[in-house]
Amino acid sequence: MEIKGIFDSHAHYEDRRFDEDRDNLLRGMKESGVDYIVNVGSSIDTTKKTILLTEQYDFIYGSAGVHPEECKDMKDDDLLFLEEVCKHNKIVAVGEIGLDYYWDEPARDIQKKWFRKQLELAVKVNLPVIIHTRDAIEDTMNILKEYTPLMSQGIHGVIHCFSGSAQSAAEFVKMGYYIGIGGVVTFKNAKKLKEVAQEIPIENIVIETDCPYMAPEPYRGKRNDSSYLSYVVSKLAKIKGISEQEVTEITAENALRMYRMNK
Repeated sequence: MEIKGIFDSHAHYEDRRFDEDRDNLLRGMKESGVDYIVNVGSSIDTTKKTILLTEQYDFIYGSAGVHPEECKDMKDDDLLFLEEVCKHNKIVAVGEIGLDYYWDEPARDIQKKWFRKQLELAVKVNLPVIIHTRDAIEDTMNILKEYTPLMSQGIHGVIHCFSGSAQSAAEFVKMGYYIGIGGVVTFKNAKKLKEVAQEIPIENIVIETDCPYMAPEPYRGKRNDSSYLSYVVSKLAKIKGISEQEVTEITAENALRMYRMNK
């Protein structure tokens, strides 16, 4: 695949906040400079909706997984469903999966159980993973160290919406993961993430919206969408001292490689 525009590596267009204008918005993405989008499953229901989006729009691909906040009622049958979904030709990853210790529920042992089971699924179906980690960097890294050696050689996935230190980002990169950077890098108080963006090579970064969340300045607090990634590209270009087109093309190639879409 040849790509000149933006690759949004993590979006949630199945979200009800897009119900009123989803089709018009998505059909205008090419004009906004967005070439590809990966819509990310975060529950069984949103994974089903993601499949429908991939079948409706040729530039949308998807992932299948259950977010840690949604894993409390997971059953083994759900894993069988996810495994079947992973056979779909436009499902390119398992995710988003991981750990979220910001809230007390679900209990941490439940989160770890289903994180491990979904990592086992990723190994079985030979797909990269989209990792959610909030206030849980150490446990996330330790669990990934158990499963990364079982994955195919090379790139294993992305640490989505990265919020850790530059040191932990470098450790994840050594393990074979990309660092996902979105609208937060444009915030004035995002000192830590700007340090990550400075220290991690652009060849190890993918850009993402996490829309409808995490809109960049000057849209902070409003509904996010992939067209706003131009602000993230601009900020990364300034941090890296390279052109916006270079940021766009390199991060897009990174995403194509990570999701194994460049075959």
